[in-house]
Amino acid sequence: MGRKLHTKYSTTLIFFSFFTISSGQNNSLDVETDPVKKSMIYIIFSVGVLILAGAIFVLYFWWHLGDNRGYAPDQPFSFSHKIHAGDNGVPCMYCHFGAYQSKHATVPPLNVCMNCHKVVKTDSPKIQQLKEKYENGETIEWIKIHDMPDFVVFNHKRHILKGVECKECHGPVETMDTVRQIQKLEMGFCISCHRQEKYKAPTDCYTCHN
Repeated sequence: MGRKLHTKYSTTLIFFSFFTISSGQNNSLDVETDPVKKSMIYIIFSVGVLILAGAIFVLYFWWHLGDNRGYAPDQPFSFSHKIHAGDNGVPCMYCHFGAYQSKHATVPPLNVCMNCHKVVKTDSPKIQQLKEKYENGETIEWIKIHDMPDFVVFNHKRHILKGVECKECHGPVETMDTVRQIQKLEMGFCISCHRQEKYKAPTDCYTCHN
């Protein structure tokens, strides 16, 4: 009985395999000879490729949303942090004195620049232009680089008093002729820093979103 079933099963399997191969060969021949079917296959394949490419683009855009690393806008006035903070060793807090006094680091007013440039490189056309703006009571409209979302509260004073160095968020500015954003400055970056043993900073939502 078992042998008969096995023989019957084997015969059915061989017949089914032969039928499938024959049908596949016929379909293949039909596609090659039928221009309509051939066009439909090309259209379906092209649409599939476009959908896949679109999905990859959306995922890439979503993954990098809010990532401004490398952002280095052209400023209205040429200023090299490398020359000032690097070569000449001007401390960050001399110009950005607001960083240890308030939430905002602030950009220095022109009178801070003129503290040095009343006597330093006074024959430079750039310094003469700076002096003219200073004497006319004008300001330089610097373009902000490191910007946080409106729903994030960041206090420079708290971080400076805790011993956080400027370069931990802003990178090695003293090596940059043109300042650019180095860190991603997203929530994960902040949380990972707050969890460090040397800071032991709070990580509850209210700390940054009050």
